[in-house]
Amino acid sequence: MAIPSNILTLLAGVAITCLSLWYGQNHGLLPVAAATDAPLVDGLFNTMMTIATGLFLLVQGLIFVILWRFRRKPNDVTDADPIHGNLALEILWTGIPVVIVLGLSVYSFSVYTTMGGLSVGHGGGHMAHAQPRDSAIAAELSSDSLQDSKSTPRVSAGLGAPTAALPDVTVNVKGLQFAWIFNYPSHNLIAGELHLPLGKSVQLEIEAQDVIHAFWVPQFRLKQDAIPGERTRLQFTPTQLGTYPIVCAELCGSYHGAMRSQVIVETPEDYDRWIQSQTTTAAVIPSRLETATAALDLQVEPEHLHHLHQLASSL
Repeated sequence: MAIPSNILTLLAGVAITCLSLWYGQNHGLLPVAAATDAPLVDGLFNTMMTIATGLFLLVQGLIFVILWRFRRKPNDVTDADPIHGNLALEILWTGIPVVIVLGLSVYSFSVYTTMGGLSVGHGGGHMAHAQPRDSAIAAELSSDSLQDSKSTPRVSAGLGAPTAALPDVTVNVKGLQFAWIFNYPSHNLIAGELHLPLGKSVQLEIEAQDVIHAFWVPQFRLKQDAIPGERTRLQFTPTQLGTYPIVCAELCGSYHGAMRSQVIVETPEDYDRWIQSQTTTAAVIPSRLETATAALDLQVEPEHLHHLHQLASSL
């Protein structure tokens, strides 16, 4: 006995839905989530992967069904019946993408705002949006902030607007062709790799010395431009121990692909020991520390940058 087509359609829909939901949560395409905001980005990505998988299976399944069901019969040389259009079908295949795009737009905007995308340099989120110096937005800044902006680069944009509580760790990050330099102002340290304590809030103040770079740690799901003359910001809390790559995600010159470093997330005890060891080293060789610090304020020639990177890494 033949199975009714509506039953077959129902079973196919259930199978596609189950496969899409399973693959959307088990695709294994993302690296480990190692920061507080990473699950938000992962949820959006998994949703898009689920929808994309369902659409792929639906479209490919329909293609195979149509190829089989409407294949040319043996010795049949006649033309097929002409079809001039199907209004209901056209509305359906137009309406479904519209609903999907609108739904993903709302979801992604929700993630963006939850991460602080609409906050302007003050509490309540994790992202500082652009704030032109002469715009009305600047009126929200305190007089102290305006005074400070005269002597320091203004915060231009970035994931990580400051919240009501001060961050546990603040690191000044400078990108230059083709290296990352990390300055811990509270300890007067300069390093070629980023060390962070597990479970502590971190604020990165990011600048570029020469051209636009982009500071990206895939495991944190965070990426931020480093702009000459501007300061951008990232604020997050590491949640997983490990060593993760820092990648420049903005084409910045001939050796852009080699502009890499690493972030090491360690226990607070190990972090304190590292700080102490670096402080001791800096005290023993102050001339090298001063040389590296001074070099950051100069226009360093590209051919000498690897020497600077090696020097900073050894501190």
